[in-house]
Amino acid sequence: MPTPIVLSEDPIQPFTPAFEAGEGAEAQFLGVVRGSEDGRPISGIDYSAYRPMAEKMLLELVARGQASHGTHDVFIQHRLGFVAAEQPSILIRVRTRHSAEAFELCRWYLKEVKYSVPIWKRPIFMVESVA
Repeated sequence: MPTPIVLSEDPIQPFTPAFEAGEGAEAQFLGVVRGSEDGRPISGIDYSAYRPMAEKMLLELVARGQASHGTHDVFIQHRLGFVAAEQPSILIRVRTRHSAEAFELCRWYLKEVKYSVPIWKRPIFMVESVA
């Protein structure tokens, strides 16, 4: 079984692998860096993490999701390093038997990643020229 999590400086390349028997739905969330932060233009966001801890917590999150929400397939990829505006920084893909549970689980994983995994972001603000 491929690893359910990836922390990487590599760009996110969304893809859809073949469905397994019993899987009837896939919900996929692709989070993209917006071009502004707090109303100010940015060139992107620099993401950092203490990788061993973040990977451990992501794997624990997947295990908790499986234990709490039943059997499902999940894949989470989060970028580290500089991610330019308009580029994806996170991909969450959840597969289940039915669509409603896939949507609910995708939302649940996104909330848990944001609030419980030590990945920090630092917006890189655009320099305003002085006339």
